[in-house]
Amino acid sequence: MTRRAAATSLLTAILAVVFRGRPHDLVAETPATEFDEQRAFDYLVKICRLGSRMSGSRGMAEQQKILVEHFTAFDAEVRFQPFDAAHPLNGQPVRMNNLIVSWHPQSQQRVLLACHYDTRPYPDRDLILPRGKFIGANDGASGVALFMELAHHLQGQNFPYGIDMVLFDGEELIYGRQGKYFLGSEYFATNYRDEPPAHKYLAGVLVDMIADRNLDLFQEKNSLKYAPLVTKSIWETATRLKVKEFINRAKHEVQDDHLPLNEIAQIPTCDIIDFDYRFWHTTKDIPAQCSGRSLATVGKVLLAWLANPPDLSR
Repeated sequence: MTRRAAATSLLTAILAVVFRGRPHDLVAETPATEFDEQRAFDYLVKICRLGSRMSGSRGMAEQQKILVEHFTAFDAEVRFQPFDAAHPLNGQPVRMNNLIVSWHPQSQQRVLLACHYDTRPYPDRDLILPRGKFIGANDGASGVALFMELAHHLQGQNFPYGIDMVLFDGEELIYGRQGKYFLGSEYFATNYRDEPPAHKYLAGVLVDMIADRNLDLFQEKNSLKYAPLVTKSIWETATRLKVKEFINRAKHEVQDDHLPLNEIAQIPTCDIIDFDYRFWHTTKDIPAQCSGRSLATVGKVLLAWLANPPDLSR
């Protein structure tokens, strides 16, 4: 089954079951005013303990269960967007699920926060163990941990727009040179374009590799090309907050999940990414190379930006 065929056959197959208010022993805390860097880091460690979370794996299924329980404990709407894609090695269909978490779902004008929550099959940039164990602490778990912590701050809060978090599956089901990137974001973007929902996304923010202990966040070139207002306003927010890790100049041109959102869905989306991470796609991408302070830095800027965004209706 080809990727395109899977998308076409499943465009209307978004899971209708919405998990709301499920009984659970977790009790959502009163929204905090300060981003808790230790709690965010603990979330990252919890996700990494699952091991590999590549698409279709047991680790991914366990992660999905944890996340559904976590976000529903904060009264968010949580739903899966399922689709199938061909495995790059044997062509067999792999069931994937984008996870969508909605805050104030009644709002018709919305902002999209996105990350990917799958991990690469192998650490193929590792010079010693290219087929070793890949944990994906920064490249995979960092965005998930950020969103888990953000739940403490979004519950019950009134922002100018509704907010959806989308955790993309199938970002990198890649074996060597076999496979295709951005399966989940491409499916999401195609569905948004071809089966328009009642709401409209005015802007999007993708986060990727944001927990590096030595965090440097330059403006990404494709983000400036497709979403200059969103990108510049986020870095202006960081400047106002005196956050030095957001460096106000362009550096890398990155192929990432924001491209389908910009090019297919026409949602102006910025990529916040530390592309200078030394341990990218290696066995050393583990929690020890990550920092709760870095997660808190990004969270602080995002919360301030969400509370006072630019005029996104332009």
